[in-house]
Amino acid sequence: MPCTEPVTSEEYADFIARYFKSPEDFRRMWGTDCIDFISHQYAVIYAPLTELATPVLTLSAATYSAIPKLYTLSDSVSAEAAGIARAARLPVLAGGGRGVIIGFVDTGIDYQNPLFRNPDGTTRILGIWDQTFGNGNTVPGNTFRSLYGTQYTHEQINEALRTEDPLSVVPSTDTDGHGTFLASIAAGNADEANGFTGAAPGASIAVVKLKPAKQYLRDFFQIPEAAAAYQENDIMMGVSYLYSIARQYSMPIVVCLGVSTNQGSHTGHSPLDIFLDEVSSFFGSAVVVAAGNENGYSTHYRGSTSQEAPEADVELRVGEASTGFTMELWAQNVELYRIGFVSPTGEVVQPLPTSTDDQDSVHFLLDRTEISVYYKIADPSTGSQLIFIRFRTPMTGIWHIRVSSALSLSGVFHIWLPVHDFLDPGTYFLRPDPDMMITGPGNAQYPITVSAYNHITGGIYIHSSRGFSRTGQIKPEIAAPGVDILGAGLAPGQGAVQTPVYVRRSGTSAAAAHAAGAAALLLKWGILDGNDFFMSTLAIKTYFIRGANRNPESVYPNREFGYGTLDLYAAFLSLAT
Repeated sequence: MPCTEPVTSEEYADFIARYFKSPEDFRRMWGTDCIDFISHQYAVIYAPLTELATPVLTLSAATYSAIPKLYTLSDSVSAEAAGIARAARLPVLAGGGRGVIIGFVDTGIDYQNPLFRNPDGTTRILGIWDQTFGNGNTVPGNTFRSLYGTQYTHEQINEALRTEDPLSVVPSTDTDGHGTFLASIAAGNADEANGFTGAAPGASIAVVKLKPAKQYLRDFFQIPEAAAAYQENDIMMGVSYLYSIARQYSMPIVVCLGVSTNQGSHTGHSPLDIFLDEVSSFFGSAVVVAAGNENGYSTHYRGSTSQEAPEADVELRVGEASTGFTMELWAQNVELYRIGFVSPTGEVVQPLPTSTDDQDSVHFLLDRTEISVYYKIADPSTGSQLIFIRFRTPMTGIWHIRVSSALSLSGVFHIWLPVHDFLDPGTYFLRPDPDMMITGPGNAQYPITVSAYNHITGGIYIHSSRGFSRTGQIKPEIAAPGVDILGAGLAPGQGAVQTPVYVRRSGTSAAAAHAAGAAALLLKWGILDGNDFFMSTLAIKTYFIRGANRNPESVYPNREFGYGTLDLYAAFLSLAT
């Protein structure tokens, strides 16, 4: 059965599914052709909302991993500090990454900006997939297929740049500016007049413009109306598109992701994490992700219980502007917990009994608050217990979440609120734990996770998320410049601008873009120059760590800087000796 409406329509719910059959058998099993295939193991099923078992999305009706998590953006003379400019002056690294693609899954790109053009005025952008409009199309030479969005080719972009009205030919824009900024940091041309250069100014570029998350998911996760939110399955499809461009042109690729979420186990086992682990192992490929900007927002709680004290009291302040939010409790190892609540008025709900796969709703008599609680005693991806909590119209004030142990060995549990962009600023834990704040997909095992530091003062960026992962994996691995970074802004109307516009931003996305450019220079040396035909993410990560600058007064690895600050020049020397 084909799709009866565009899959971007609010008539459809999106579900991420793993499959072990052929695509044809998988379609027959589900009785629909309304499916996109991300890879050989992941697909997206588009199901009419009217045909679901319940009109309201619940974790009892759909498994936790199948519901796309929502991600937001990780932001709000750096090339010299990262050793990139010095390394670029080495004869063996001449060319600025020419022959390597740097790909971005973000808010799009201002393709008319001269920072992304060759000296003859042609574009360095090999392809744009704009997810925000169109019902899917194919382009010559590329095997990528999708039921939504529109692909634009290198030739079409050049044709647009030759016209007086480029947007009439390629109507893709970047209305936010985040994607354009990151692309300029990683791969923007040198602009001596303004003291700017991207890390790999010779690299080619590929871009995915993410479509906004569907309203039913925003409602389910209680995302504020003004917050930018993007779906996990769209990010996965975007990464798949970038690799299709690399295959089409037979070029090495670096994927740079500047998106983040607090949803998930913080162990690197979400569908996006697993997919990134897979592509990170490809030869001629590198994946670089931002660590997130959650430090200082009090969105993580670490608690413990014992035989002597089997109950923990978690204090949560709910702000006046909050209309609702979700939170997730993840048990360590094989622990089992139950939760109850005490409202700001003193109304008590005793710990709810655990069940294998059920959802309970609690209505408070003295206010309008409704809390839904979903227990999963063994999450299939991690083996850990998950308790998913959803507050609707919560009363302002101090809430107490009573966590009691049903089975305790280590007695440790974690609770994460959403990333701060998805929360009212008055909602936070009163006794937060500052560690284990790396956001997804930064906890994935193989990608290079990058935190941000101030290259002028040497200090860590105030909001750069601290590691490690919940399982103790060293994340971040490296820190790169990410404070008050100069990069491309948006020209008014994104017209035929002759002079680049610059802005300054801070955040781990900018740091990841620096590292992505550095990775492109290494891939050019390794793959294209024939020095290491099997270079991949893991090898580049090792070179970055070997060459990192480390303060002799600090212990490494640590939760802020990982193994140190990025120094591409020293990294190159480490692999050349």
